[in-house]
Amino acid sequence: MINQERIVERFVKLVGFDSESGNEKNIGDYLQRELTELGMEVKEDLVGNIYGLLKGNPDKDAILFSAHQDTVSPGKGKQAIIHQDGKITSDGTTVLGSDDISGLVGILEMLASIKEDGADHGDIEVLFSVSEEKFCEGIKKFDFDIIKSKKAYVLDLSGSIGRAAVAAPSILTLNITVNGRSAHSGFNPEQGIHAIKIAADAISRIENGRIDKGTTINFGIIKGGIAPNIVPDKVEIQGEIRSMNHEKAQNYSGKIIEVFREAAERTGGNIEAEVIVNIKSYRTDESSLVVEAYKQACSKLEIPVEIVDTFGGSDNNVFAEKGIEGIVISCGMNDVHSVNEFTTVDQLVDSSRVVLKLATQ
Repeated sequence: MINQERIVERFVKLVGFDSESGNEKNIGDYLQRELTELGMEVKEDLVGNIYGLLKGNPDKDAILFSAHQDTVSPGKGKQAIIHQDGKITSDGTTVLGSDDISGLVGILEMLASIKEDGADHGDIEVLFSVSEEKFCEGIKKFDFDIIKSKKAYVLDLSGSIGRAAVAAPSILTLNITVNGRSAHSGFNPEQGIHAIKIAADAISRIENGRIDKGTTINFGIIKGGIAPNIVPDKVEIQGEIRSMNHEKAQNYSGKIIEVFREAAERTGGNIEAEVIVNIKSYRTDESSLVVEAYKQACSKLEIPVEIVDTFGGSDNNVFAEKGIEGIVISCGMNDVHSVNEFTTVDQLVDSSRVVLKLATQ
């Protein structure tokens, strides 16, 4: 049976770890001990990803459950405050970290319940990644050859329990440097090539915001110039493309670079451009076994199901690339990536109930 008191106690414990991306060692050590005590065979790789295997009924399919260890900033000195109405918040100076501590708790509670009750299950694999918040840096370095499961549930979605994302975008970062030529703005400005003006010209010719239903473009960083009386010879621009269609994202990146190149060449400048593919888009068929099993589990628990696309990435983008069919499921996180982040006791309990049902149905 799901144990509410244990869930809340474990959530508070995990919130107490400082686990911003790149600083997951302490929470990772705790998670390894917990998984071992819950009967799993546990391995940690060189970057800190933690894998666990609980062997089960060979007649049932293996299932992978995943959540990430890291939180965003500000995440040092976090503490969970439990309010009388069951809402759980931070003290307002940090994030709460329910992204993704709620996911970790749901998986651990499922394992604890199985250990207590002896419920029948197939092989259960657990993967707790590091540096997920940095475009899944940790999971990209994991050795997927050890994974048995063909289907996965990633606990890393906000919203009411029963919500599940079956698709997520490619996310590309564009780093563009515009090179001009410096000159004194008062004595000989005509001898300069104004890098900021080139960049502004290019950006004005490029659509920003929502380009279509499945694509967004944003330029979020621009750095350049030395002094007000010097024609700037260099400016650095960083932008992002998100698209549910990977080929479309790549095509847009090429077009954007060409716009910058043309703008620079018109005035004698030049550019350097780099496109980083952070994650690739995926779509899991709604008729797939992994989705159907989720719907059945929620139905048995009388939890309404909402199937959605998400415009945020997760480790599931990498799972899809590795041939594992998965979905991202809500687990009790709200207003994430802000000091207003919160969860509720009821959400944590219901999330654990769903995960347990998925593992044992």
